[in-house]
Amino acid sequence: CQQYKLDPSLPLMSFIGRFAIEKGADLLAEIIDQLLGKVKAKMSIFILGSGDQDIQAALQQMMEKYPQQFAVYFGYNESLAHQVYAATDLLLMPSRVEPCGLNQLYALQYGTIPVVRGIGGLKDTVIDMEEPNGYGIVFPEASVVDASEGAVRALEIIAQADLLSEIRDKEMNLDFSWHKSAQKYLDLYTKLLN
Repeated sequence: CQQYKLDPSLPLMSFIGRFAIEKGADLLAEIIDQLLGKVKAKMSIFILGSGDQDIQAALQQMMEKYPQQFAVYFGYNESLAHQVYAATDLLLMPSRVEPCGLNQLYALQYGTIPVVRGIGGLKDTVIDMEEPNGYGIVFPEASVVDASEGAVRALEIIAQADLLSEIRDKEMNLDFSWHKSAQKYLDLYTKLLN
């Protein structure tokens, strides 16, 4: 936050990825404007990514409109991405299509709350806080309203220190590794052979 002149005392939400319609990146500028402008959420937002030039231009405008609360790094930077996962409180993924999704899995390992659209691999790997054993925020549609409402719900969780600590512990102990998947296949094949 200090490197990008954002207030480190505020909750930080991030987006990391390609600026593509499939990723919902075309919604980002409006989501930022909704959260920082209309809702006046007490938060900072950081985006790391590249792609569609129109999306990039819209984000540049938001950076000029909200210089104290929004920053962006245009490009690919894996080292910075890991720093962002570790530093951020919320990871936003408003995807229209997401066959698997890795960003939410990285976020979970860092104890970052994923705020995701309930589709594909996001729906398979993130359980909404309102469900038993939930640890993330899942919103129904790839829309500015739904994503913004999801972010506001997540901010309410962050304001509760004990709940946030419990969620982070749960997230960081989840196992989506290939070792676990391979064991499930082995167990299935053993059962079929018997």
